[in-house]
Amino acid sequence: MAITKTLENGKLTLSLEGKLSVSTAPQLQDALSTAFDEAEEVILDFAKLVYVSSAGLRVLLIGHETAQAKGAKMVLSGVSEEIMEVMEMTGFTNVLTIL
Repeated sequence: MAITKTLENGKLTLSLEGKLSVSTAPQLQDALSTAFDEAEEVILDFAKLVYVSSAGLRVLLIGHETAQAKGAKMVLSGVSEEIMEVMEMTGFTNVLTIL
């Protein structure tokens, strides 16, 4: 998975490309661990993400909890229909902000 960072107007966008799986989840966790030190709003752009595993969902939940603890905001954008189905089935649409 590739992660591209863009910081603009106090918002940090992390564009994800590929698969968010057990082998790549630590990569996103590392990026999110410092993201909230750089910006008060972190946007995860899923436009080029094709798969999310349970390990990836766990990292998203940890990111959400970190954002709340720091008084920041985490938003998901560009979520495909397939990944949105996973979010709905797991109840993550009730927890995460998805545009």
